[in-house]
Amino acid sequence: MCISLVDEHDLDWNRAWAITQNTCAYTNHTLLPEALECWSVSLFGRLLPRHLEIIYEINRRFLDEVWSKYPGDLARLGRLSLIEEGHQKRVRMAHLACVGSHAINGVALLHTKLLKQDLLRDFYQLWPEKFCNRTNGVTPRRWLLLSNPRLAHLITEKLGKEWMVNLEALKDLEACADDGEFRSRWHQVKQENKQQLAAYIWQKHGIEVDSDSLFDIQAKRIHEYKRQLLNVLHIITLYNRMKENPDVEILPRTFIFAGKAAPGYHRAKLIIKLINSVADVVNNDPDVCDRLKVVFLSNFSVSLGERVYPAADLSEQISTAGLEASGTGNMKFALNGALTIGTLDGANIELRASVGAENFFLFGLTAEQVAALEEQGYNPWNYYNAYRELREAIARIASGYFSPDSLDLFRPIVDELLHRDKYLLCADYQSYLDCQKQVAAAYCDRENWTRRSILNVARTGQFSSDRTIWEYCQEIWQVQPVPVELKDEKEEEVSLNLVISH
Repeated sequence: MCISLVDEHDLDWNRAWAITQNTCAYTNHTLLPEALECWSVSLFGRLLPRHLEIIYEINRRFLDEVWSKYPGDLARLGRLSLIEEGHQKRVRMAHLACVGSHAINGVALLHTKLLKQDLLRDFYQLWPEKFCNRTNGVTPRRWLLLSNPRLAHLITEKLGKEWMVNLEALKDLEACADDGEFRSRWHQVKQENKQQLAAYIWQKHGIEVDSDSLFDIQAKRIHEYKRQLLNVLHIITLYNRMKENPDVEILPRTFIFAGKAAPGYHRAKLIIKLINSVADVVNNDPDVCDRLKVVFLSNFSVSLGERVYPAADLSEQISTAGLEASGTGNMKFALNGALTIGTLDGANIELRASVGAENFFLFGLTAEQVAALEEQGYNPWNYYNAYRELREAIARIASGYFSPDSLDLFRPIVDELLHRDKYLLCADYQSYLDCQKQVAAAYCDRENWTRRSILNVARTGQFSSDRTIWEYCQEIWQVQPVPVELKDEKEEEVSLNLVISH
């Protein structure tokens, strides 16, 4: 924009830069350093020479401002510079976004806090007034009305249609949680959704699953910090218990995974392979007697998500605390009546506060505890030696049991767990198992589980994207809604407040 204003519209620098900053705002969506783009200066110069010139001029003026506020602080100057020095100079795109924007926000309370104190600390100290939080939301029209018509119909029958445009209206469902007849109808809706997903799994993957079992679902991008592998370790632990004692009492569960890995992310693809390899063994072992089933849904998409979220009993939100920016899958699952097992990470914190601690299965280290553990020197062997079932689960993978044709196939996963464990799976393993035991006990009480499911939906109103968009419009863009007259398919006139920028 600045280039266009200066080169094409002949504006002086100060005017062009003021327009640029007032026009742009920066929403950060990740705390992972590898996801914050840095572009080679040499590549930038070859492809976009004029852009690079402008970036250098922005940087010169910006560093002059920093120097005037922090005279003599060369270290701060280096940390804030748009250009990363070193063997290969790089343009720090997140820094450019901070400098070129009038507002900077995270997408969950914890995320914004960590931006301020860690990732963008120097920018926060320089411009604290720029920073704010805008917690993500999801649209109830797609993720409940469209994707879960059975539940939407039941809710509308009780509350009317207001919830479709004002999700806070779901709060009135709380009064229905103690109504036995309503709980029975709610449970029936969930069962029908599970049966529908079970039919899809049979049709697409040839795996027969029990719709009366607990549908334990983790649907999200495949990444080590999201810890699908921790989920797999739990499955292997349950399997090991069955192999040790085929008569052991195990709550019937269907573990469902869905998600995609980045094309070049080899470790994530290996985790997908492990999930499918574990599924091949568990699903065909007579000792399991169909008490456990494992499914990896291929080609996950929005359309497939519309089948998955309504069918979930348990939502897996188990990332290492302090690494998830927000998450919206947690909101979609809760909006469709799933209970959550999760860490205090991303929007889980706000979700738990909203639905009630008693309706959320909490485990694991906090972000502060993670930081403290890493600072003192984390050693996964301490946990490996302390927990027999952890040793046995890892040994099962290391032995080649799930990869008989290539015994060392999963060796990189084992080596990571034992010698680095960057995402602290070993540290959180026992807490996760203990929490899953609570889940199993709770699910056995169908009436109370259904009651908690209703309360989860009733208390998700704040996680509507309508609220999120309104906050962006009011607090960041300062734009007002403009009434627009529309007609629906029956030619009935309806009036909606659509927010459009001036």
